[in-house]
Amino acid sequence: MDYTQLIENQREFFRTHQTKDIRFRKEQLKKLQKLVNDNEKAFYEAIYKDFAKSAFDTFTTEISIINKEIEYFLRNLSQLAKPERKWTNLANLPGSSRVYSEPLGTVLVIGAWNYPIQLSLLPAISAIAAGNTVILKPSEIAHHTMLVIQNLINQHFKPDFFHVCIGGVEETTEILKQKFDKIFFTGSTQVGKIVYEAAAKNLTPVVLELGGKSPAIVTADADLEVAARRIVWGKFINAGQTCVAPDFVLVEEKIKDHFLDYLRDYIKKFDYKAGSEHYAQIINDKNYARLMQLIDRGKIYFGGNTDPGTRYIEPTVLDNVNWDDEVMREEIFGPILPVVSYKYFREAMNHLAQLEKPLAAYLFSNNPEEIKFFKDNYSFGGGCINDVMMHLSNDALPFGGVGNSGMGNYHGKYGFEAFSHKKAVLHRKNWGEPAIKYPPYTAKKLSLIRKLLSW
Repeated sequence: MDYTQLIENQREFFRTHQTKDIRFRKEQLKKLQKLVNDNEKAFYEAIYKDFAKSAFDTFTTEISIINKEIEYFLRNLSQLAKPERKWTNLANLPGSSRVYSEPLGTVLVIGAWNYPIQLSLLPAISAIAAGNTVILKPSEIAHHTMLVIQNLINQHFKPDFFHVCIGGVEETTEILKQKFDKIFFTGSTQVGKIVYEAAAKNLTPVVLELGGKSPAIVTADADLEVAARRIVWGKFINAGQTCVAPDFVLVEEKIKDHFLDYLRDYIKKFDYKAGSEHYAQIINDKNYARLMQLIDRGKIYFGGNTDPGTRYIEPTVLDNVNWDDEVMREEIFGPILPVVSYKYFREAMNHLAQLEKPLAAYLFSNNPEEIKFFKDNYSFGGGCINDVMMHLSNDALPFGGVGNSGMGNYHGKYGFEAFSHKKAVLHRKNWGEPAIKYPPYTAKKLSLIRKLLSW
């Protein structure tokens, strides 16, 4: 495919200023929303072929989120795009100051495979709302879903405004050689570094939504049953293939056994058996093999049953895990839950602070001092106290990483801002200007300037 010509066509369309029209943006968002809703069945079938995931999970974790984001922009876009009036300092009076949100231009969105509808279309929605033209590259790993996205978008949108490009590493490498006005990438830290390096060659700004080992900390002051129930749900939804799932549990030593019992009980209660409609399969053989190497059979507390034919890995809890175990070195991204015990809360938090900053972190505690220490002293992308993952459901909160887990954020107004440039404009009057800033300079002028600048 001639990516250079595609991008030039999008740039040419952008220069017509049609995308700056708020009505145009809303029309495109409504069109996309209708396409997604009219083709729910096609998405359900594609996701099932890729993951064996139920329509219920696909709706709640993908379709409903797309609808909610579009509805947010239909309600709020006019206000978001309105120029912001700012205070004007004494030196610039008479005059007025405003900040204008202008679209960046032509942007590239590279989606991820684990939630292939949401993580492809959600940033594209933000980019459209902000007034950009969009090239979308869904992940080829979720192959069937990729094809549905390609067919729907490319059949119903003009390529000079919104177009889907498909392919693997070779195609992605080629498209990254092009110059964009912004690149939005969701995926692994390893690939994120490659995207960042390619973007740097063109001084292209990026949003990188990566991952990391997101901890769940459970203290003796937590409601252990609630903690176990919510952690089990968050860890094993989508068979653990969720970037903000609890990667491991750090639990206070004196309540560890009690907590493990609750974990086991809720895994049984939720009945994650092979073929269950509420439990997905691992995306492909490569990831299945990688996960199998992380299961230390000598440390299995519960689970461990597997089936390579269906890429099924039973929810597996590992006990007596040490920080230097293989399973603790990289993000797991699967249904394996290591449990690490600690004696003292501050020591445990200090150890976490020495690791890479995670995309998410979760604390289960009812102790005000522990909660305050967690919020004030531990850096992570976003998270919850006494829950997991639910911060993503609030479109008033930004979603994004920090440090090794990414840069930039989106969702709601933060997505609009991610794809906008904040342009500052001072509008001066042609009268009432003092002459003190112009040469020749005198001691009297300097004295007046000092007084003015001290206001």
